[in-house]
Amino acid sequence: MHELNVVNDINHAGNWLIRNQELLLEYIINLTSSIFILITGIFIGKMLSTGVNQVLITRHIDITISGFLSALIRYIVITFTLIASLGRIGVQTTSIIAILGAAGMAIGLALQGSLSNFAAGVLLVALRPFKTGEYVNLGNVSGTVLNIHIFYTTLRTLDGKMVVVPNNKIISGNVVNYSREPARRNEFIISVAYDTDIDLVLTVLRNVVDNEERVIKDRDIIVGLSELAPSSLNFIVRCWSNTNDLNTVYWDLMAKFKKALDQNNINIPYPQIDVHLYKKK
Repeated sequence: MHELNVVNDINHAGNWLIRNQELLLEYIINLTSSIFILITGIFIGKMLSTGVNQVLITRHIDITISGFLSALIRYIVITFTLIASLGRIGVQTTSIIAILGAAGMAIGLALQGSLSNFAAGVLLVALRPFKTGEYVNLGNVSGTVLNIHIFYTTLRTLDGKMVVVPNNKIISGNVVNYSREPARRNEFIISVAYDTDIDLVLTVLRNVVDNEERVIKDRDIIVGLSELAPSSLNFIVRCWSNTNDLNTVYWDLMAKFKKALDQNNINIPYPQIDVHLYKKK
C-alpha cells in the first residue's frame, strides 16, 4: 500500500511538471537572467571603479578622494544592478526603491554639513581651481595647499601654521590662486619731494628696472607719475617677472630704487604740515 502511494505521488508530480513546464521554464530563464545581470553588474562596477581610480591618480588627485569616488561609483552600480536583478525574478522593487530613498533622505538630513563639504570637494576635484603645492588665498587665510581631502583642504601658511578649511566654505567664497600663472606683475609706489626733477626720476627708475635681469623685458614695463600727493610726488613702477621670483624681485628692486635715488640726490620726503601763524592787529 505504501509503495502504491509513492508511485501515485511520483505520477502526480510528473503530471504537474508536464502541465507547468512552460511556467518552470520561464522561472529558470528569469533566474538565469537575474544571475547574469548581477554578475555583469558586479564586473562592470569593478571595471568602472578601477578606471576612475586610475584616471584620478594619473591627474594627481589626492589618493583619499580618488579611492572614495571609485568605491562610491562601484557601490552605486552594484546597487542598481541588484535592484534590476531582483526585478527580473519578480520581486517588487518599487518598495525597495522607496525604502532606499527614505533612508537616503534621512541620512542626508543627518549629515547635511558633511554632504555639503563632500559635494564641494567633488567640485574642487572637477573644476581644479587649485592643486597641491600652489599658493592660494581662500577668503581669510592664505597658504600653500598641502592636501585636498573629501571634506576639507589643508593649507600651510608662510609662518608655518597648518590651517584646515572646510570645502563648502571654499566653494562659497573667492579663490585667489597666486601660483597658477607663470608670470606676475609687481607694482611699486616711489615718493619723492615736490622740488625734484620729474624727468630725472623717471630716468633713474627706468634704468633700475632695465638693469634687473629677472624682469621680463617683453612684457609691459610702466614708469610714470601717478599722483600729486599732499607732501610728495608719487611715481608708479610696474614690471613683470616669473612667479617664483616675484617676492625676491620686489625686495631687490626696492633696495636698488633707494640706492639709485640717493646717488642722484633725490630726496624721499617725510610727511609734513605747513603751519601759518597770523598776528592779530
